[in-house]
Amino acid sequence: MKKILVISSSLRAKSNSQILAESFAKGAGEAGHEVETVSLRGKDLKFCQGCLGCVKTGKCTIKDDAPEIVKKMHDADIIAFATPIYYYGMCGQMKTLLDRANPLYGSGYRFTDIYMLSCAAENEPRVPERALAGLGGWIDCFDRARLAGSVFAGGVTEPDEIAGHPALKTAYELGKGIR
Repeated sequence: MKKILVISSSLRAKSNSQILAESFAKGAGEAGHEVETVSLRGKDLKFCQGCLGCVKTGKCTIKDDAPEIVKKMHDADIIAFATPIYYYGMCGQMKTLLDRANPLYGSGYRFTDIYMLSCAAENEPRVPERALAGLGGWIDCFDRARLAGSVFAGGVTEPDEIAGHPALKTAYELGKGIR
């Protein structure tokens, strides 16, 4: 059994990327894994100030919700990030969280696999390629982690528009297939 953390970064209630995250979590849960989903909606996440206090102490000096989420990331075996795609990249909330995850480096974090679940209004074939190219670079920053799987839902703009989209089944199967 793996400990899986699903982080949904959209701030919109019932967002398409949130629904994609729920589908992944359902599959992983049905496969017998311990799954926790964290939504960044409603969280207090301040920007990294570049003080490097975390390098010295292993903890972020900013008092908000990020350190608790980063602790969950540290303790997870697998992390799945769900994000809307804006301008071929992750949303700002996810980037802010990743900047604040700096205390993970050199900490002996457990996760080795990262899954990327993303949605965008555009449905052109180049969107997922360009988005994953932009998102993939930060995964390389985690020296023991790899992109284990990804799913992209294109052409979705309105809340719940993802219902019936093939990406939901793919996200579920990714979660269900974790061994």
